[in-house]
Amino acid sequence: MTHNSLDAGIPVLTEIIPAPQPAEQGDTAPAALSTMMTVAAKEDVAHIDSPYGAPRRDDPQWHQLEQEIRERVLGEILERIDAVLEQRVRDSLADVLQTSVERLAADIRSGLHHTLKNAITHSIQQEIAKLHISKK
Repeated sequence: MTHNSLDAGIPVLTEIIPAPQPAEQGDTAPAALSTMMTVAAKEDVAHIDSPYGAPRRDDPQWHQLEQEIRERVLGEILERIDAVLEQRVRDSLADVLQTSVERLAADIRSGLHHTLKNAITHSIQQEIAKLHISKK
């Protein structure tokens, strides 16, 4: 198996890579950093000012920001709801109209069938009556 000179620095799965050694006793920077991170994690995040100038929760700016976000989100939801509602109404109306058209067509067909049957029966009876009269 051939290896490139560039591949020489890449560890192979069978190699053992030594773990980093703990800091010496005189080096307190990692310990101090760890302590600061633990303290920050335990504090209430709501009362920590952001380094980017974000308002605190008890600040009126925060309440205004919350209100603006609520209004924006509700506006977007209402727009989506309107579109969904409109589509459902269209679908429901399409179903209702289809059913109504089918019933109307069936009623018209039935009425036309009844009218034609009566007209044909009446015409046949008239022709039969004429034949009886002409035979006499």
